[in-house]
This record gives sequence, C-alpha cells and structure tokens, in this order.
Amino acid sequence: MRLLIVGAGSTGGYFGARLAEAGRDVTFLVRPARAAQLHEQGLRIVSPHGNATLHPKIVTAADIKETYDAVLLTVKGFHLQAALDDIAPAIGPETMILPVLNGMQHMDAIAQRFSAHNLVGCALKVATVLDDDGSVVQLNPLQDLAYGELDGSTTARIASLDQFMQGAPIGARLSPFIRREMWEKWILLAGLGAATCLTRGTIGEIEACPGGTAFVLDLLDEIIAIVKTVGEAPSDEFSQAVRQQLTAKGSPLVSSMFRDLHRGRDVEVEAILGDLVRRGTEAGLKTPLLSAATVHLRVYQNKVAASR
Repeated sequence: MRLLIVGAGSTGGYFGARLAEAGRDVTFLVRPARAAQLHEQGLRIVSPHGNATLHPKIVTAADIKETYDAVLLTVKGFHLQAALDDIAPAIGPETMILPVLNGMQHMDAIAQRFSAHNLVGCALKVATVLDDDGSVVQLNPLQDLAYGELDGSTTARIASLDQFMQGAPIGARLSPFIRREMWEKWILLAGLGAATCLTRGTIGEIEACPGGTAFVLDLLDEIIAIVKTVGEAPSDEFSQAVRQQLTAKGSPLVSSMFRDLHRGRDVEVEAILGDLVRRGTEAGLKTPLLSAATVHLRVYQNKVAASR
C-alpha cells in the first residue's frame, strides 16, 4: 500500500514519520517552502516515544503524476479546499481518503468533490505542535488513531489499511463504530476549545474558580444535546469520561485552539464551534454558552485576518 500524507506539520509530520520509521511506503505532499526545509534539515520528531530525524519521500502538488491507495488528510479546516485541489491527481476510484480534520463539515465537502466511496472514517487524538524551527513536538504520550468504514463493515480495503497501520507506534486501531467516535471527538474538541478559549485558562484553572465546574458542565450539556439531535449520540461511557476530563482538579489541559490563540495564529472557530452552533440553531436548540465562545473567537479571528 502506498500512502500520501497531505502536510508535514504537527499531525501529518508526526504520524507519517512513525509510519516511515516502520518501513511503510509514505510520501508527504507539502508546499515548496516546507519541501526545501525538509530537504535541508530532515523531518525532526521530538516525542516521549522517542526522537527521530528522517529524510522522507516528498512531493509538491505539481509533482503528483499518479494515484495512491490511501491519502491521510491532515490540514486545518480553513485549508481544506486548497488541499482538495492539490490532491485531485492522486485520487483514483478506489483511493481511500482518511480525513483527520476537526468537526464534520469536511466530510460533505470531500464526498462532493470526489465520492462517498472514497471516504473512510477517521478520528485522531494526539497533542503535537510544529515549532518555529520546523520540528514536530509531541506534548504528551497520548496517541490514538482510529479508522473504519463509515457503515461499520469490515471490507477487504479496510483490513488492508489496518495491516498497513499496525506495527508502527501510533496507537492505530480499526473501529466498527468510527462514525460515533468522530462525533464524540467533536464533543471533546468543542467543549475543551470553548471552555479554555472563552476563559483563557486551563481546565484546572477553570475548575478552581467558583462556578467553573458548573460552567463547563452546562457547556457540555449544550454540545451533547446538539450531537444527540443532529448526529450520533455518544456512549454513556464517553459522556461520563469527558465530563470528568474537563472538570479535573489541577489539570493543565488546553485545546489546540487555545495554543493557536496564544501564538497569534488562525483558529478553527468555524469548523469546531461555528458549524456546531449552526446545526443546533437549525434544530431549534438554544446554545448561549457555546454561542458566546463562538462569537469571542470570531472576533479574535477577524483581528488576525485584518492584521495580515
């Protein structure tokens, strides 16, 4: 199997490097500037699971001349349309596209551009950042890469993909409930992102404030109500676990949007919060806390855009 990874940033760079280390046939699709950086210094990984420097196979969009068996799509939501243009020559009728974007609106965009048959469900949990020097840094040991057919079936192609993924230290697993897991991931990202960005604090700092725990639990109730109405209801185990995770005493946990906000970078407010608010509004649900966090981040994002 031949895998094309779109992007060699914090997510694609980490998982692609680990797969390449394990001897898998991996190629990175990158912009010319990132290609030059990788040619010069290699792909550097700093991780609790071990550091590494690799010199992987890379291509730019202009270099793609053939299709791939699978494409791991790791870009931010605001780069999706450009990425779909870039990967078009790499997509054949049987190419599996594994998007690890946040939210769910990208699923419709990919199916419309290519086909629903190309789509494979994918849910990723990892905390990585791309340092200014181009290194990919994993912030904690958590790494969980789930994938599966959206209807839960075990097909020949998904079994082949699972065999390709196994053996690399990336927490890869085949899930028969991947659609539900994708919605559960959205609940976690939206709850964590809205809570930490709106308050500008860690989970532990929020919990330490009078009313902090109640605020987070009310916010989660809004989010879960939307998902139960318009998507796949989370399991009881997940719902209990996410409530405990986002109210844990002393927790240093923050969202990737929080880290991007503090570095003055673009944030995925529309993919993670805005689209969820829209779906809830269309379903007739009231979401005052989630809406407040969304407006807060839209104001920030408008300022970032205006400064360019």
